[in-house]
Amino acid sequence: MARRVAIVGTGQTYHKSHRLDVNGREMINEAVTRALEDCELTIADIDAIVIGNMDHFEAINYVDTWSVEGSGGYMKPIMKITTGGTTGASVAIAAHYHVACGLFDRVLAIGWEKNSESDTTAAIITCSDPIWDRFSYSGAIPSLATEASAYMEQYGATQEDAAHVAVRDRTHALNNPYAQMYGRPVSVEDVMASSMLAYPIKLLDVCPRTDGACAVVFAAEGVAEKLASKPAWVHANSVRHAATWFGDVDYDSGMLSLQRASAEAYDKAGIRSPADDFDVAELYLPYSYAGLKWIEVLGFCGPGEGPRFVRDGHTDMTGKIPVNPSGGVISTNCIGATALLRVAEAAVQIMGKGDKRQVPEVKKALATGFGGCWWSDVVILGSERPD
Repeated sequence: MARRVAIVGTGQTYHKSHRLDVNGREMINEAVTRALEDCELTIADIDAIVIGNMDHFEAINYVDTWSVEGSGGYMKPIMKITTGGTTGASVAIAAHYHVACGLFDRVLAIGWEKNSESDTTAAIITCSDPIWDRFSYSGAIPSLATEASAYMEQYGATQEDAAHVAVRDRTHALNNPYAQMYGRPVSVEDVMASSMLAYPIKLLDVCPRTDGACAVVFAAEGVAEKLASKPAWVHANSVRHAATWFGDVDYDSGMLSLQRASAEAYDKAGIRSPADDFDVAELYLPYSYAGLKWIEVLGFCGPGEGPRFVRDGHTDMTGKIPVNPSGGVISTNCIGATALLRVAEAAVQIMGKGDKRQVPEVKKALATGFGGCWWSDVVILGSERPD
């Protein structure tokens, strides 16, 4: 029987567009040190490490061994995971299973990216089919623009509707000193006036490029309770990779991978009414239109109801289900760490350590990861140890 597992410590860097003061390993160590301090452990207490990034972005091979001086993984079991934008959540899920299976008691999960030293577009282009996809899907923006256009045509959503999502997340980021966009408020007018990248996506509709790292400590039941006064227990997780090429995606329907991953995770965790059952959600929303369509896929509201749900304030800090109190991906995007940050921030909310970004009395939290050819990961955390 699988053991129950909880998150007992989290740590992250102060995220910037350029961290010229550190190299990648030093940046990783900042997050690791903070995570260990959070649960009063030393690296000697860690049994194993799971680490991930988009290794072909920085052109670093065997990042698991390359990073040992930063991760602290010398003479420890290490697993490397790279699954596109979902990498961080995949790292978290793998770390969870490392503990749940009984192999280790304390596992350190690490995600990182130094985007200032990488060429993400060049790397993503190589993932596209050279005949059918590369001309039209040369990088992340075109495929997102395709989805946004299809959603607007189907439901009559507007560019202003999407702008409200960008404003919400960057407003939340004002309470998170770790966020790259900390101290940079924007208005709907600012978003609408920003440069057009690929219709209907404008500059302020999308996430930045970030240097940063995140680390999370997972511990087994019987150990977790001794390390944290309020552990964030893993209630469920699920992974779905539903398409091979960008052109395989049906942009007129809900995102298939997120539908399937959330349905499985909800069933495991006993979630019946997501907007009512969750107290907070940290969602991987790489651009503003995702904050309209994907909350529908997750069951927060019905098809086509996302714009009204957001405009009515239901996803604000004081709303029915606060979304991205951290500021989300639109405020920080260190790609290999981005989805792990969603899990870490959800855990922070459960543990009551969110400071100015804390939502009161969080008992159940949702985190998601997104990447690759519209792949999805879902993690559900709770304040109570699951049955």
